[in-house]
Amino acid sequence: MADQPILITGGRGMLASALRRRFARPDGPTVPILWTDVGELDITNEWTVRQFVKLHRPSLILNCAGLTDVDGCEAKRDLAFAINARGVGYLARAANEVSADFVHISTDFIFSGAGRGPGQPYREDDTTEPQCVYAESKLAGEVEARQAEKHIIARTSWLYGTDGKNFVKAIADRAAAGATLKVVGDQIGCPTYTCDLAEALWRLITRQARGTFHTCGSEVCSWFQFAQAIVDLHRPGTTVLEISSAELDRPAHRPAYSAMDCTKLFAATGYRLPGYHDALPRYLAEMAGPAPAKGTP
Repeated sequence: MADQPILITGGRGMLASALRRRFARPDGPTVPILWTDVGELDITNEWTVRQFVKLHRPSLILNCAGLTDVDGCEAKRDLAFAINARGVGYLARAANEVSADFVHISTDFIFSGAGRGPGQPYREDDTTEPQCVYAESKLAGEVEARQAEKHIIARTSWLYGTDGKNFVKAIADRAAAGATLKVVGDQIGCPTYTCDLAEALWRLITRQARGTFHTCGSEVCSWFQFAQAIVDLHRPGTTVLEISSAELDRPAHRPAYSAMDCTKLFAATGYRLPGYHDALPRYLAEMAGPAPAKGTP
């Protein structure tokens, strides 16, 4: 890679935390890394973005910033599009001005949830059909990201890791408190550990990949099945009841089926993100120290 720094947005988020650990390894980047969050770089201000990028001239911009409150986006449409779409375009065009690579994180929510057929995960070229404001803004962000001449769009799903709110922590905390858990069983997807996603991203970057890639855990399950796996490891004996999405009645529509096929990622990098049966124990043990990613070498 060039001697110019790497710029990371969303630098205090859950994925950025995993990237810090991945980049600290001996085979990580040797250039300075600019970890920015909204206090250091407001990506919704085009002039600020252009000036910051011109000043530091990064060789790589990795955008981890995003408004990820799915239900909150329903009431904050303009803010969702400002962060998840327009801000992405500002970064992409700024990347072109300094010939930087641009990496953007997207989501499985851009798909309708109807699936390609029974047991057939979505591929990168499948039709997108967002069903909520969050998904609409993220799909618009993909369009903006493709303005960068050298771009990677990494679609991921059901993220969990340290330094951020996530489903695993919420379930583990409620189980530890002795609560009976009610979890939806009619939403199917691929849980993804941030440490493993960080590994996938670094491999895409170092291999100078280009285009759109699915980058999620390799096992498919429902939220109910995932919750059961969490309590089996963390608090055996906790009661987990399966409910429907209609019973939960949340403001934003979620895809019923959003599993993604990561064959293209494996072809480009030789890496396959582990499934949750492998990753979940590593995450639950992570509180005691850093957890390395695992996968096909």
